[in-house]
Amino acid sequence: MKCAVCTRQAKGYGWFDPRLKSSHAVHDLTRWVFCSRRCQNAFSTLMNKTEGQMIDPSEMENKAMVTCLRPLGEYVGSIGMERPLASYSREEVLTLIEVVVTAYQDSMAIEHEYMAARDKAFLQDRLTVQRGPK
Repeated sequence: MKCAVCTRQAKGYGWFDPRLKSSHAVHDLTRWVFCSRRCQNAFSTLMNKTEGQMIDPSEMENKAMVTCLRPLGEYVGSIGMERPLASYSREEVLTLIEVVVTAYQDSMAIEHEYMAARDKAFLQDRLTVQRGPK
């Protein structure tokens, strides 16, 4: 099975829609597997925020796509900007894909981790305020 976030080999982490009972007809269709806790957390955060509904790229995804431009340009520059894509060897195309996908995944993971840290800090501040002075 492949990770729902990065498509690497899944390694025992998972997510399911807790709103559905295990006897529900589509319960098994809402299960997702992941390669790491990092991918699981990123997916869980996204599912909670979007309630599983996502059609157009989010601002974060658009930012991740823009983040891919520099590594993409560096790689294409290293093999020759004047060459058309059709003349790339199989290995060059696979490397190009790897460069872009890795940059995209890294950007998304970093942004999710930043958001989680920000949310955690906010919640800790709220708890401190609720507890009041000692």
